[in-house]
Amino acid sequence: MKASGRAAQALGRNEGSRRVGRYTGRKMNETWTLSGRDPAATLARQGFVVVTADQLRALTGVPPASLERWRPGWNRLPPDRYLKDGGRYRSRRHSCFVHEPAHGAFAQAAHRAHWQPLDYNALHGGIERMFEPIEPAITQDEHWRRLLASLGTLFATIAAVDRWYIEAHQFRIDTSDGLGRPTPEGAHRDGVDFVAVILAARHRVRGGESRVFDASGPQGIRFVMEEPWSAVLLDDARVIHEATPIRPDGPDAHRDTLVLTYRRGGFQSP
Repeated sequence: MKASGRAAQALGRNEGSRRVGRYTGRKMNETWTLSGRDPAATLARQGFVVVTADQLRALTGVPPASLERWRPGWNRLPPDRYLKDGGRYRSRRHSCFVHEPAHGAFAQAAHRAHWQPLDYNALHGGIERMFEPIEPAITQDEHWRRLLASLGTLFATIAAVDRWYIEAHQFRIDTSDGLGRPTPEGAHRDGVDFVAVILAARHRVRGGESRVFDASGPQGIRFVMEEPWSAVLLDDARVIHEATPIRPDGPDAHRDTLVLTYRRGGFQSP
């Protein structure tokens, strides 16, 4: 679902602001913050929270060495063959998992296609897109399970759930075409319950500004994720999000992310 013109215009009028916005959805006249000091409370209150790398590690218990051990995997992502805009700027892998927060059960699901309805992705929705799975060196790491399960447990404190259906996406956006688009579909929702966007690397790029909009009103906030392993956590029912295009600021310019989506009731399917 794309952001309304009102939301885009409101964000444009506050172009210089990177710290706070005004939230006019469920909590009228309450200030949005980029502080991640209390992630669960902030996410519940305003529909998103931005956390630093240290805050993410404190939240999940995943040590820096594990995160860095995964980083070379982004150099081996296959190209995305489904881009309808003709671009060659995106590479990716995709795998699925199931997590039961109350019991701590966690398992990788059988490999499957990624699918979204047209209502949520007008550009690439309505088609089954089969991507190569995330490499076992990452998914079989005990700290991978800890990362995904810890976030699932956090989300379960906000929305009661028996089982999360998790889709994990490794993305690299490069500038081989002169411009790379992290979200070619524009400002959108994903059709899930919660989304985690974790920055793995930002290398010699300009742009790539993250934008979050109130799904029920005209307000928004903008910020740039620059610190590796920082993240933004989103309540998909309450906010709409996007990242602006990137341009090169030197050779081998790219932006790497790990996107995790959490959904109740099953994986999205046709």
